[in-house]
Amino acid sequence: MIQTKRFSGALIAFLFFMNGHANGMIKEKYYELNIAPKQKAVLILFPCFPCNIENTKKEARFLKNLKQEGITTLLLNYNMKLYLSESEKKEYSLALNSIFDRNKIAKENIFIGGFSSGGNLALLLSNYLIQTKNAIQPKGLVVVDSPLDLERLYNGAQEDVKKNVSEEAVEEGKYLIQLFNDDLGNPKANIETYKKMSPYLVSSDSKVNIEYLKDIKIRLYCEPDLEWYWTNKKRTYEELNAFHLEKTYDSLLNLGAEKVEFIKTSNRGFDAKGNKKPHSWTLIEREDLIKWILN
Repeated sequence: MIQTKRFSGALIAFLFFMNGHANGMIKEKYYELNIAPKQKAVLILFPCFPCNIENTKKEARFLKNLKQEGITTLLLNYNMKLYLSESEKKEYSLALNSIFDRNKIAKENIFIGGFSSGGNLALLLSNYLIQTKNAIQPKGLVVVDSPLDLERLYNGAQEDVKKNVSEEAVEEGKYLIQLFNDDLGNPKANIETYKKMSPYLVSSDSKVNIEYLKDIKIRLYCEPDLEWYWTNKKRTYEELNAFHLEKTYDSLLNLGAEKVEFIKTSNRGFDAKGNKKPHSWTLIEREDLIKWILN
């Protein structure tokens, strides 16, 4: 009769923990870490508003085998946010440092990015980390089709409800209006709050949340497919996230930023099922991103 070994729960947990490290993969409730065997850089990614780690892995196809290129990836589950309070910025920075320290990840060549609302969080947190001289200092920032201007996002939500063209846009518009009214108030009466919480505000050229980014590498991605947006949502260019990004790009240039790029893609936006979707992780071209990170 073959004797089987019995392991205590603690030992099994330890073995799984060691196995996770051996494979370079560590999964926790709020993050998934994929450690490169020979780390050259770290890429931290925030998901879109209703999304999670699994959605990021499914839609962000450029992630496949990145660790073989020397890039450690840290995928986060922090979502359902378009802005961060000061206490949340501090909380997130402490959490990131804890993840790095616990898993013995070198705090070198760090890039932070996000898709849609996740890009808002990536920008706000990057600015905060540099401003506070945190141990984690981003070398680069990746923002993918993000609604950086909360005032314009509020007004656009009202327009989507009024136009009543897309059921999805109407539902999202109603949700955003309620969210902003509850948390920030109407921008007409509370513009100072919107200046403080928005990554960037076009109407006042508010630089409070981008001023510390001017010396790092930045990529702002969008795909302003005007025909698609007009057909599906009756939106003009000024109503797209691309407009927010372009104005932020202009303001960063005026601050003296020399490593910022405004990248307009064409026919790259598709979801994981192959459906055309200009608002998508696939705006990022994998090989080009790798070169940009490792250069």
